[in-house]
Amino acid sequence: MSVKVGASPIVRIDGSSTVYPIIEAAAEDFQIAKRGAVRVTVGISGTGGGFKKFCRGELDIVNASRPITELEMEACKKTGVQYIEMPIAIDALTVVINPRNTWSKTMTVDELKQFWEPAAQRKINNWSQVNPAWPDKKIKLFGPGADSGTFEYFTEAIVGRAKSSRGDFTASEDDNVLVQGVASDMYALGFFGFAYYIENKNKINAVAVDSGDGGVIPSVKTVENGSYQPLSRPVFIYVNAESRNKPEIQDFVKFFMKNAAELVTEVKYFPLSSVIYKKNLEHLINNRVGTVFLGESEVGVDLEEAMKHEPKL
Repeated sequence: MSVKVGASPIVRIDGSSTVYPIIEAAAEDFQIAKRGAVRVTVGISGTGGGFKKFCRGELDIVNASRPITELEMEACKKTGVQYIEMPIAIDALTVVINPRNTWSKTMTVDELKQFWEPAAQRKINNWSQVNPAWPDKKIKLFGPGADSGTFEYFTEAIVGRAKSSRGDFTASEDDNVLVQGVASDMYALGFFGFAYYIENKNKINAVAVDSGDGGVIPSVKTVENGSYQPLSRPVFIYVNAESRNKPEIQDFVKFFMKNAAELVTEVKYFPLSSVIYKKNLEHLINNRVGTVFLGESEVGVDLEEAMKHEPKL
């Protein structure tokens, strides 16, 4: 819940490292607009870690790089925490390689699956085992940890089941650790949110992902025209319905939604339509609680259509 320290109320936010740059930008601009009258704290404990805190009633807002899961819905139900679901941007989850890698500039979904599926653990160790044209060298894999919504979405989209992955890879909730890992190893392969790729494109290269119609690099154009699949996905905030009654929470969310397109673009993500941001504001005002995703991620979801559904807790 929002608490007061002296005369300054605090908005408590935590969750996804992918969503962090967007919320950090919103928090900074909001605090400037409020001239320090409200403090906004933003943590990074991963989507899963954020939801654990949120469902215990410790947060006003949780950042999430995938929809709330059935287990999290149950956890919130047990503690009486209700929430307003708000999609805020599109992220192009990006597969990355070292700049010295000249052989796998394009990879098929099936090749990625062969590297990352559970059956690959301790069996698929070298690049050449997936494609004989690639070097007979040990691959070093980097990815977000199990509490990450990015990890859940990637495994759902590539392997076919959320959290279904080999375990013998270097995992971190800090995307900068993953960037450094790939940047320092010629035979590395990793994945994380688009913003971290763009911020570090002098150190790492994006892989063109081929889902059946040739390799596609993530970009504004390929995300907007829908050709970057299956790794384009929406990211969210969830507002605690009790916190919604606090003026500072109302003010922050209204400020964020009114400036969302600009803030999202500023930190190199992809904004949603103005229709969705207006819907989010309506849901805040009307206290429309619940999720329209029913506890699971959907690959290739139509957000405007999804938001017409009746939400459930």
